[in-house]
Amino acid sequence: MKRRLTSHFFWGSQSPLAALGCVGLIIMASSRFSFALICSSALIWMFGLTTLIYTCAQRFMPSRGKWVILLFLSTFLCGFFALLVSFLNPLLAMGTIFFIVLIPPWSLSSGFFEALESTEPMEAVIRALIEAITMAGVILALSLIREPLGMGTISFPGGPEGIVELFGGRDADAFVPARILSVSAGGLLLLGYITALYRYFREQNDGPERLS
Repeated sequence: MKRRLTSHFFWGSQSPLAALGCVGLIIMASSRFSFALICSSALIWMFGLTTLIYTCAQRFMPSRGKWVILLFLSTFLCGFFALLVSFLNPLLAMGTIFFIVLIPPWSLSSGFFEALESTEPMEAVIRALIEAITMAGVILALSLIREPLGMGTISFPGGPEGIVELFGGRDADAFVPARILSVSAGGLLLLGYITALYRYFREQNDGPERLS
């Protein structure tokens, strides 16, 4: 009998934000908007294809060692995505490979694929895309705060140097204390404040019993 996924895509136990391992991915990928765009594309690519292949072939997978197969599959798809990026822009690929390789182990630690047992392939793929878009939205939103305030610019993939800055840059006039947002420590501070606000408003709207 097929069953449906019931975990909420944002705060559920199988959500992409449930595992602490996502913090490193969020901080690294949100340092620049161009990096966030590449990471978002990689998330959608990996989650969608891995889920599709896994749900269609799980009846043929052994009961023991399937997580090794799943890790290999997700890593292969992320590596293939990085290879495609290197063909289009080698410098951009060199700057993004460090957090792209974090996607497979984080996706397995999030518990999402454990909830796919006996799930319809189409439903699983749709849910996987929602999970990926949720995570991508968080990374893109943080990058749109960190890069303009921390570096005084906003970047997009392209150009001979890997990224194209629309205006300003590191030498542009900017509010000096805000420059801390461009480094990892500033990203962690920003993420901590946003998480605290999120939990506060969630408690006000849903009650403390749903925070567990």
